[in-house]
Amino acid sequence: MRAAWYEKQGPANEVLIVGEMPDPQPGAGEVRIRIAASGINPGDIKKRQDSFGLGMPYPRVIPHSDGAGVVDLVGDHISAEWIGRRVWCYGAQSYRPFGTAAEFTVVPLDHVAQLPEKVSPEEGACLGIPGITAHRAVHVGGDVARRTLLVQGAGGAVGMCAVAVARHAGARVIGTIRSPSEEPTARTAGAHEVVLNDQGLAERVRSLAPAGVDHIVEVAFGANIDADVEMLKMGGSIGAYATDTAAPKIPFWLMVFKNIRVFFLGSDDFPVEAKVAATRDLNDALRAGWPGFEIGERIPLAEIARAHELVEHPARRGRIVIMV
Repeated sequence: MRAAWYEKQGPANEVLIVGEMPDPQPGAGEVRIRIAASGINPGDIKKRQDSFGLGMPYPRVIPHSDGAGVVDLVGDHISAEWIGRRVWCYGAQSYRPFGTAAEFTVVPLDHVAQLPEKVSPEEGACLGIPGITAHRAVHVGGDVARRTLLVQGAGGAVGMCAVAVARHAGARVIGTIRSPSEEPTARTAGAHEVVLNDQGLAERVRSLAPAGVDHIVEVAFGANIDADVEMLKMGGSIGAYATDTAAPKIPFWLMVFKNIRVFFLGSDDFPVEAKVAATRDLNDALRAGWPGFEIGERIPLAEIARAHELVEHPARRGRIVIMV
């Protein structure tokens, strides 16, 4: 099969290689997917750059955890009815060496969801990590129906998914954005109200939710924690999946006095049942009319280094996907 890989970490144009590898074979409980589109997430970039100083987890890595295509082969204990189904997958390169930047990938069946009709492989290839992270960040604090949720960074990939998932689950959703240019994205995802995240954020949110918000989906924990505590009601919660600083300070006593719960969320290690629930709810939201992701550029596998560079330094709105 044609595939892209790296055997050392570093800049995209120095370490990414495109060549031929043997076709993978599914083991028991696994399916093989003929990949049509491969999604690129910030985590894929960080792994290739060794941003966390963990080194090479395997001698050779095919990058990207998310993708979409058609099941073409199944392993033992998997029904042959899966063959020929359009699917999207996640976690292909989580605790595994070979991801979706290849003609084929092999994943356990519980890492696969059917792709709804009228949803393109490119859109499906963007769902995995941001969608599952968003779903967990929304639901980790409990039932959100008829509750008020604040989604920090509602114009980003995880943020817009969180807005869509929360709205679909019956929550009232307030989204924050960094600039007015992000408002259409947050609105399209389903935010009831959209506010700028600047010095006046807490005051604006209090005007919309005088009693405070029930739960916050947080993308920049260090920068936003003071405002988050101010905006939350007694017994509120935060689902934090990212931070702007690795060792943030927290207003401990204010959090204690409000009995605030904080959940720190790493998507690779969510419970299996939470991931499966996320795929179901994301598909339901798509079928209900959520338009999903805007695709910024479709780039062939042979130009994967350029695709990674565009993710690092975006030139236009929308997600970058590799077309295999």
